[in-house]
Amino acid sequence: MDGMSKVECPFDRAQETLGNSVELQHVNLRVPDQALATAFYITGLGLTRDPYLMTGLDNMWANAGVSQFHLPTGPAQVLRGVVGLVTPSRELLLHQLHRARRWLEGTRFAFVEAEGHVDVTCPWGNRMRVHAPDAERFGRISLGIPYVQLDAAPGTLPGIARFYDQVIGAPSAMRDGALHVLVAPSQYLVYRETDAPQPAFDGHHIQLAFADFGGVHARLAERGLISREDSPHQYRFIDIVDPEDGRLLFQVEHEIRSMTHPLFRRPLVNRNPAISNNLYAPGHEALAPSMPPA
Repeated sequence: MDGMSKVECPFDRAQETLGNSVELQHVNLRVPDQALATAFYITGLGLTRDPYLMTGLDNMWANAGVSQFHLPTGPAQVLRGVVGLVTPSRELLLHQLHRARRWLEGTRFAFVEAEGHVDVTCPWGNRMRVHAPDAERFGRISLGIPYVQLDAAPGTLPGIARFYDQVIGAPSAMRDGALHVLVAPSQYLVYRETDAPQPAFDGHHIQLAFADFGGVHARLAERGLISREDSPHQYRFIDIVDPEDGRLLFQVEHEIRSMTHPLFRRPLVNRNPAISNNLYAPGHEALAPSMPPA
């Protein structure tokens, strides 16, 4: 308009752009023993069993900030990669892991301290890398799953990037030698190439929510990639292919939900594992999964 000066923007607006994927809600891994899973995920990692859903003996949902682990009973599944976790206190984490050891002897459970993180192995071989909160690396997450890193074959990253860009509509970028695909605020799928032989895909899955739920379905269906139709609010696919030639690049089941799914952004209960009957402070049982205001 005439006579109006241009308003200068002091912010990098691109930093707030999400893309089509708006939620990384859970990582699903079957476990053979619910008692051992409780000892590891709840006692060892300090997560919170969902008090409302899956409260029986055949499945457990373990809350980690705004995300979860889903742990149905069955033959063990092992993710081909590493799940990244952020927890508020390294000291408390190590105390919890030492405490859980008595129940996990004789399994593959292990943990090793490293600079900046603790590498933890679950009783069945799943690898977790646990970090302290770090606003530069993980945004405002103080408890949660900032990334799921997947081990990909050499030479596949360009095609995987094309798949997420052209088919899914999720932006990606190369950082530290790996492909980072933005799937929710401060949460990423990370693909890192490795020469190490990988086991066959065993059916584990991750769950995302898409804003363009129908558009992605149409693009996947056109390529014959839909693996299961679950409900009006949910479908699945497994194969990641190069859009240029259809070459299979990686397999991991993606459970895809719409933003109208009844469980979309369901609030999750997160306890403060530092609180116990012997060390109790009224009003401090709950733990906020994000950092306080700066």
